[in-house]
Amino acid sequence: LRQPESVEDPLTEIARDGARRMLAAALRAEADAFVAQHAEEILPDGRQRVVRHGYGPERSILTGIGALDVQRPKVRDRATDQPAEKKIRFTSAILPKWARRSRSLDALLPVLYLRGISMGDFQEVLAAILGKDAPNLSPDVISRLTGEWQQDYDRWQRRDLSARRYVYIWADGVYLQARMEPQAECMLVILGATPEGKKELVGFQVGVRESAQSWRELLVDIKARGLGVPPEIAVGDGAMGFWKALDEVFPSTRHQRC
Repeated sequence: LRQPESVEDPLTEIARDGARRMLAAALRAEADAFVAQHAEEILPDGRQRVVRHGYGPERSILTGIGALDVQRPKVRDRATDQPAEKKIRFTSAILPKWARRSRSLDALLPVLYLRGISMGDFQEVLAAILGKDAPNLSPDVISRLTGEWQQDYDRWQRRDLSARRYVYIWADGVYLQARMEPQAECMLVILGATPEGKKELVGFQVGVRESAQSWRELLVDIKARGLGVPPEIAVGDGAMGFWKALDEVFPSTRHQRC
């Protein structure tokens, strides 16, 4: 019997069943192609060295249309005289060994977090989006994920910029909505345009208003990480702190008011 709080959605069920079948077929094709690549590997007794070897245990993968139950095909290297490091191993590019969520859903979680969804409400929100089969994302799991996101951010903040060149940069301060502190904080953001016309996020950090000191710290940081060629033009509003810091760090860069 259908529960009163459940939603009957035949269209989603059909799409989910089709996605499950397509995923299973893609995984089989991927494993078969891997075996075919090693078809010339023959054992001394004439048998093929690399063969299909059944399936791994069934697991649930959370995707944008809900949870899909799949089994990852296994491949076996029959050679017994080879050390472990020389064994031919199959790794699925479609379904990594420890994956539990699709990449698009992994991208959705930090967006929900930044939009203000609390750690305790993730399960309820995902259930509303993906259905009741959405796996439990406890506050502890979300806390661990935020730690991983922080590590990703730290690595991004330390990335090497020596190979980058920006013809234009845009600078602005975005004030945070929650102003519980006595001093208003804002996010200092710098975007850059490459000679090919591609826009990139160059750097950002939290500053005290749009002071010259805060802008100087951000500009000095990106220069210290290898941005040796000054931008041709910097575009910004009337925040005098940015222009003062720019003249100190990149004195040859021309000014343009937006």
